[in-house]
Amino acid sequence: MKSYSQALKILKKSKIKLNDENINSSKSLNRVSSVNIYSNSDYPSANNASFDGYAIKSKDTNKLNKKIYQKFKIIGSIAAGNKPIKKKIKKFETVEIMTGALIPRSFDTIIPIEQINFYPNKKNAKYILLNKKITKFEHVRFKGSDYKKGDLLISQGTILQSNHILALKTLGVKKIKVKKKLNILFFSTGNEITNKDKIHEWEVRNSNCHYINSLNQNFLFNFKDGGILRDNHSNVFKSHINKMLKSKIDMIITSGAVSAGKFDFVPSVVRKFKLSNYFKSVAIRPGKPILFAKIKGKPKAVFGLPGNPISSAACFRFFVYPYIRSLLGIKEEISFKARLKNEFRKKNDLTQFVKSKLSTTKNGKLEVEILKGQESFRIKSFIQSNIWVMLPSGKERFKKGETVDCFFPNYSNNNLI
Repeated sequence: MKSYSQALKILKKSKIKLNDENINSSKSLNRVSSVNIYSNSDYPSANNASFDGYAIKSKDTNKLNKKIYQKFKIIGSIAAGNKPIKKKIKKFETVEIMTGALIPRSFDTIIPIEQINFYPNKKNAKYILLNKKITKFEHVRFKGSDYKKGDLLISQGTILQSNHILALKTLGVKKIKVKKKLNILFFSTGNEITNKDKIHEWEVRNSNCHYINSLNQNFLFNFKDGGILRDNHSNVFKSHINKMLKSKIDMIITSGAVSAGKFDFVPSVVRKFKLSNYFKSVAIRPGKPILFAKIKGKPKAVFGLPGNPISSAACFRFFVYPYIRSLLGIKEEISFKARLKNEFRKKNDLTQFVKSKLSTTKNGKLEVEILKGQESFRIKSFIQSNIWVMLPSGKERFKKGETVDCFFPNYSNNNLI
């Protein structure tokens, strides 16, 4: 039986090439950049005002002090969106300017509106009165001070989020190159599985299909429901793998029929194909009977997840998603740390994924409670949880106050970094 780390190494070696595509940057949420993306322009595009106020030449105030006042003639007003004033500016002239408006080249500093004294009065303002020296470049946003044209904006392998889209559109990046999404064909298995609302006591509702489908936007894949494979459908399953080899489907995922029972046909069918990489059963809990196979010479793979809902959810999160991430060229996912609120024991030789509740202390420290009901059939604790804690093999007892590794269940830890 493989360890969890050994299984991950096999996944890393089992690459499927995914092509790139160009898409509109406004539709790039949760896509992965295939290349470095650079700014198309300077931002800001020109020097502009960071406050509402009045623009002046700072050198016109060099001789001013509390005893010496100077009138500055108001010669106009500039709003954001106005074309810049090109007229020649005389000594002791000023212009009203709004936040974001371009600063005429002759001016080099801004006095906020709150600091202005008007002459003869505010209602009939023809001048502003100053009696102190004003330093250069006050309240000026400089051209290119945030981004210069050609600056790196987004690195290759980044999962694009809403903040990236804001930057892309602000900087005039219309089209970007991203990785195509993986196409997954999913099958539930078993005579007991049903899509009916009202069921008999010997039937089980088809929940795994809907759970994994619900993750497709956050975990970067296209999902197709292949339906339910019954206990006598081993040949049907084989035909679906053959069809995958000639189609746009990149991966088949099954749920159930992967252990060692009479009707667990997935492993025997998969092994009929030529495989370059394969594992069956990993020293984990829940989900020990998980299966992975890479078809030899083809950019196709198969995952067999356990049928139990929590086992299936855990195996998707800690096997299928790391595999998808590596295919998309996303940098390795890193856990974040939290302190245990309670003691927990597990088998020494197993890596265990435990349903847990993350919270913060009064002083802002992260802490996590491992919930009761860790059996893989229990969904109540899964509903109560908001985090997976991964406890590594080689250790049996985890004490209160220890630091443990945490992973979000429904989206990537990469979103944190």
